[in-house]
Amino acid sequence: MRRLLLALPFALLPLAIAQAADEHKHDHDHQHASLGAHEHGVGRLNAALDGQTLELELDSPAMNLVGFEHVASTPADMAKVAAVRAQLEQPLVLFSLPQAANCVLSRQALNSPLFGDKPDVDDDHDHAEDAKDADGHEHPHDHSEIHAHYQFTCSQPDALKNLDLAQVFKTFPATQKIQVQLISPNGQQGVEVTAKTAALKF
Repeated sequence: MRRLLLALPFALLPLAIAQAADEHKHDHDHQHASLGAHEHGVGRLNAALDGQTLELELDSPAMNLVGFEHVASTPADMAKVAAVRAQLEQPLVLFSLPQAANCVLSRQALNSPLFGDKPDVDDDHDHAEDAKDADGHEHPHDHSEIHAHYQFTCSQPDALKNLDLAQVFKTFPATQKIQVQLISPNGQQGVEVTAKTAALKF
């Protein structure tokens, strides 16, 4: 299964090249080598179904989920980070997996500088400029991301007809679209979903 996910970026290289023009406007985001640059409002999801194993990898700018990208220092910010982490720890709810598929979470990993994890080497370089948030407060221009990786064992994988991301958009309304790369027994597809078109077929 890991090989399946690792092969994904190579299989989708043409899509990444096609998006290169869009990424030029984000040249300060060169450290993010995954599909698409760090763009507020846009998340990325890799999904792979192999036999009874379903893997989901969600990458999102922290701004989409938490509303800011600096390390939380106030009680209000800390509470927001804790609330988002708790929501991400409920993937069966977040991804609306059908009960008929009988999916059980077998592995879960959440990673972000906002959760106290060490940032990627390329992410912790100092930026000379500071970014101001909506309230005019200055914060280092960190571009923090949140990564969530889930592995499920589904005893009835045939019941996984659709992947419905409506709850993700509802839970995190600052997320405007999600670029999905899906590998399933029916092949692979790359599709961009929004709150209005939040479901795709396995």
